[in-house]
Amino acid sequence: MPDEPETSSQPPTGPTRRPTRRIDARSLRGLAHPLRMSIFEAISLDGPATATGLAERLGANTGTVSWHLRHLAEHGFIEEETGRGTKRERWWRRTGVPNELNTADFRDDPSTRGALSVYLHELVGQYFNRVTDYLNEDWDDGWRAAGTVSDWHDLRLTPDQLGALNAELMAVIARHTPVPTPADDADVDADPAALPVVVQLQSFPRRAREHGTP
Repeated sequence: MPDEPETSSQPPTGPTRRPTRRIDARSLRGLAHPLRMSIFEAISLDGPATATGLAERLGANTGTVSWHLRHLAEHGFIEEETGRGTKRERWWRRTGVPNELNTADFRDDPSTRGALSVYLHELVGQYFNRVTDYLNEDWDDGWRAAGTVSDWHDLRLTPDQLGALNAELMAVIARHTPVPTPADDADVDADPAALPVVVQLQSFPRRAREHGTP
């Protein structure tokens, strides 16, 4: 799966993919906690933050948030932004390499089954909340027309075909993803009309049910 971290059963391959860090069992257990995932999401979406700012945003205790920040840093998801802040107020940012979590790595490991379940349920909840926020917010006609919440349910594919479909879609997204630049130059060429955009790709098989079957 992508970047929150990226999660997949068969991660796509090809020249368009950026280098990633494969999440192992220890890192998965380090991330799979509701508050830690909320902290990681906030930093991923909106950039560096302090424990105080995150606590206000998430409605949590500052000391508790500080502990979870250190835990995320220990497992390589975030790092301190050196040269900013004070000894009492540290700033934290995402590490530069995207994470990749392959669910197949943990399918037969009883010791990680609980952590994987927590992670996946929290991640789906985050995806749902982002869509709900978009629908509830007041956007002008241009942005409202450009956004989409769509689904297609009439495909019939083999596992290989579904994997190929996902790889093609991710390649399209990669072509629209800017190449990472140093923080000081990140906004030099940005279009003033541009806003952060979230792309949520969800594709999975569905078991057919006969009419009348619960």
